[in-house]
Order: sequence, then structure tokens, then C-alpha cells
Amino acid sequence: MTEEELRKIARKRAKAKTGFYIHLIVYIIVNILLVSIWYFTSDSSGLPWFVFPLVGWGIALVIHGKVAFRGSSLEDMEDRMTERELAKLKAKQSE
Repeated sequence: MTEEELRKIARKRAKAKTGFYIHLIVYIIVNILLVSIWYFTSDSSGLPWFVFPLVGWGIALVIHGKVAFRGSSLEDMEDRMTERELAKLKAKQSE
């Protein structure tokens, strides 16, 4: 791979990680706000409704983190599949 190709891949990975950190910060701020709203407007014996968005969004955040830090995005998977198919076609053509 050339230096330019490596730089392009590194930039893509850095953007994915930056996107995850922004997502994490927004998740923390919004959920602190939701917990505060629940705490100040509900009696403590009621259902803690903030748990539902916290858990649902948390699952999405975990998935985002795995994609960002493992580098296994759909685009990467598509690139690998394309390379395999290309190798198959070249092998078949050389027969």
C-alpha cells in the first residue's frame, strides 16, 4: 500500500473513533439530564422511566464503539468480500 492509501485508511479510522467519542459525550449529557428530570419531577417510588432510553441507547453506543475500535465497518467488510470475489474470478480466468 502506498503512503496515501495508508493515510486515507488512518483518517477513516480516526473519524470513526472521533464520532464515537462525540456520541459518548452526548449520551452522558442527555442521560444525566433525563435522570435529573426524573429525580426532580417524580416521586422516588415510581418507575424509573429513564432506564429505558439509557439501556436502549447504551446498546447502540456499545455497537458503535465496537465498530469504531475494531475497524469492522460494513464498508470494510464489503472491501474484503470484493477482494475475495476478485481473487476467485482471476483464478477461474487463469484455468
